[in-house]
Amino acid sequence: MPLYVPGSLDGLLSLLEPCFSQPAFQTFRALVRGFIGRVGEHTVTGMWQSARLAGRVHHSRGHDFFAYRRWDPDDLGLRLLDFLVAGLVVDGPVRLAVDDTLFGRSGKRVWGAHYLHDGAQPEGSGRRTRWGNCWVVVVLVVSLPCAGGRQVGLPVLFRLFRPKDDQHPDRRSQPELARELIDLILARLPGRAVKVVMDGAYASRAWRGLPSEVTLTSRMRANAALYQPAPAPTGERGRPALKGARLPSLAQIAATAVFQPATITGPDGRQRTAHVHRFCCLWYGPLYTQPVTVLMIRNPGTDTGFDIALASTDTEANAAAIISGYDSRPTIETCHQEAKANGVGQARNRVQKAVERTVPLDRFVKYA
Repeated sequence: MPLYVPGSLDGLLSLLEPCFSQPAFQTFRALVRGFIGRVGEHTVTGMWQSARLAGRVHHSRGHDFFAYRRWDPDDLGLRLLDFLVAGLVVDGPVRLAVDDTLFGRSGKRVWGAHYLHDGAQPEGSGRRTRWGNCWVVVVLVVSLPCAGGRQVGLPVLFRLFRPKDDQHPDRRSQPELARELIDLILARLPGRAVKVVMDGAYASRAWRGLPSEVTLTSRMRANAALYQPAPAPTGERGRPALKGARLPSLAQIAATAVFQPATITGPDGRQRTAHVHRFCCLWYGPLYTQPVTVLMIRNPGTDTGFDIALASTDTEANAAAIISGYDSRPTIETCHQEAKANGVGQARNRVQKAVERTVPLDRFVKYA
């Protein structure tokens, strides 16, 4: 299948060649070129036309690549992660963000599609519950010096989420899928410091037992149940207490708390001031007996309550560093928006393997 691919792009694609058989790799090259050059909808046949293969090689070869050929999106994502970390995160911790997004689909026979909440749609649009495939995504957060320190999220691993039902009560939740992906990355980068940021909806017991080199920062729900650290053993019979007395609610704590100003510096060098109240406790539900640092944050113009509360397992970092790290979480939202605006998720496929592979591959190509 003769096909011209620019040398700079072909050199990048060659790093992923071990993921495929030789015929599948040639199809992969064709689809990459077709995706990048496609102006209309990014369907498989559309990519085939854009690669100038229509009429020369049957488009079923492109469909078979997703539905039947032997290759693993996880292998592809981990190899891409190796390349990105080696080139963009030479020193310092590896920063990851976790979230999910819904790609709207049509047709009852699309594998894994359900009616699900789509928070990316405007409120009042009538489209916040849609039929589609929900993907849990892990992105690598990097700062680009060429863009003035701007942070971007580069997607590396994906899992298709399917809600539990009576026939499938053992389906994994979104936090459980995210933990599975993070564990794959930790196994790939043994001993490397990793910082994970996520929304409060992902704070669950799925994150218990993280290795010591991993720190987790999450937004806290307003009704989070917090406890004092476990008291010293009393020497009496029975299991020692795992947690102390329950603390008041966050709103009650904020009513009497003393907030201190903190200067937060962004990756582009810009600074802002926030008022922060910090304390340590146990967030027993999601993180069991692991101590967490809680930051209650409010803007300088506010003198009551708080605007946002963060919990971090990094109990040694200062408040400004924790807040600055959490500020990178919106990069994954931008990543989702850019992917949908540039054709990701527009392929018309229905069978299981094709559904599980097309969105990950499209997003790899989009950020290549």
